[in-house]
Amino acid sequence: MPEYVDNDEIPMSKITRRDLLTSVPALAIGGLAVAESPTASTAPTGSLRAMSRLTVNGKTHSLELDPRTTVLDALREHLQLTGTKKGCDQGQCGACTVLIGGERVLSCLTLAAATSDRPIVTIEGLAGPAGGLHPVQRAFIEQDGFQCGYCTPGQIMSAVACISEGHASTDEDIREYMSGNLCRCGAYPKIVAAVRQARDQMKPT
Repeated sequence: MPEYVDNDEIPMSKITRRDLLTSVPALAIGGLAVAESPTASTAPTGSLRAMSRLTVNGKTHSLELDPRTTVLDALREHLQLTGTKKGCDQGQCGACTVLIGGERVLSCLTLAAATSDRPIVTIEGLAGPAGGLHPVQRAFIEQDGFQCGYCTPGQIMSAVACISEGHASTDEDIREYMSGNLCRCGAYPKIVAAVRQARDQMKPT
């Protein structure tokens, strides 16, 4: 490397090709390292936690949660209710659908702290007190409305709401109002049949 003189620019004529080949990559790598190193503003500072009250399947739970915790993560990681599935985690597949205050909600996009004690119902809470299956659960079994079963809890929760909302009058309505729940196995015809069967056994509220 050429000798550097304080406060003086090095004339281009003094820099050799070898100097450039050895110094430029080092500067580039060094620049990347600096760019990727955490600074005071980006380094994690530790998360705050607060008490949240969740009423799930008729039971009230007081949980100390990070304010950013979603209903999905609260159910799966803190209450061990793993029937609600984490699919895309971006609100696009419907696998995490639950009922909150009687309405179907994508739990991966809903903050636990925002439920305001509204009752949450998951797939585990659909069965009757004696363990009898909900009409929609029974219909999915009888119509073979699933294959791998991963999307099934969300499909069933959405179907319960679809029927209760009065949006299951025709097969076209069922397809429209169940369209937010994806089935990668393609069991849609049997899902429609299951919703149709359950509709005939349930009275819309």
